[in-house]
Amino acid sequence: MGTGLHQTVLLAEAVQALVTQPGGLYVDGTFGRGGHARALLARLSPAGRLIAFDRDPEAVAAARAIDDPRFVIVHASFAEMAQELSSRGVLRVHGVLLDLGVSSPQLDTAARGFSFRFDAPLDMRMDPTRGETAADFLARADERDITWVLENHGEERFARKIARALVARREGGSPVRSTGELAALVAGVVKTRESGQDPATRTFQGLRIHVNAELEALEQGLNAALALLAPGGRLVVISFHSLEDRIVKRFIARESREEVDRRVPMAPPRALRLRALARVRPSDAERAANPRARSAVMRVAERTEAA
Repeated sequence: MGTGLHQTVLLAEAVQALVTQPGGLYVDGTFGRGGHARALLARLSPAGRLIAFDRDPEAVAAARAIDDPRFVIVHASFAEMAQELSSRGVLRVHGVLLDLGVSSPQLDTAARGFSFRFDAPLDMRMDPTRGETAADFLARADERDITWVLENHGEERFARKIARALVARREGGSPVRSTGELAALVAGVVKTRESGQDPATRTFQGLRIHVNAELEALEQGLNAALALLAPGGRLVVISFHSLEDRIVKRFIARESREEVDRRVPMAPPRALRLRALARVRPSDAERAANPRARSAVMRVAERTEAA
């Protein structure tokens, strides 16, 4: 087991971008270990409120240590925030923060199966109480489906070779069940890789994104945030790889322009609903101090007055 220490990326920048009304209601869609949440609570006034979400039971347990009447933790994915908030009578919020990807405690806890640094059961679920594990997926999926996941979610150019090797091993009676077995199999297939990157990095990324339906959850979460934001409310999203950032960039771009209904060309265009404000990268000092920050991109947008 690792240290579990987690350095929150773009902490000050995210809080500054998000909080425009210290007495408002804010959503932290990914509590993790609470770095952003604690900084947000410090920024909010006594009238402010913060509702945090996380689908990881360990993160939810950590959140319960925060003794603050302005704070609530919900065990759910941020993709479900609209339903969860509605059930609590919340229809409008002043800001939504999404800090995407996997947290350091998840990576550093061997039993979670996220990392090839430890040999452990190949799980990878952010919520280990729901859904199938990565090992279960590899035990049932055909070569074509495995290839698609590794190509589209892992951006792995050797996806087909890796999928073929996984299926051959399974048909030989010894399906991959642990992180160590998967890492070793990929290393045997992938002979070249970028300097400093483990051969299994992209395979692990692809399986993790698939098992947790991360890109689908992001699309749902962005739409929910847009529906919840009050005029002037901020959307702040921190991404750690190009697949996530591309979705966020396109979403903000799409909602930041007026749309004409071509079926009714004389009708007034649908008003823009977001205004793109900023794209922020970590400072040189933060990237040097925290390797996880090197790929981070933060995008900030503001809800317009349009209904």
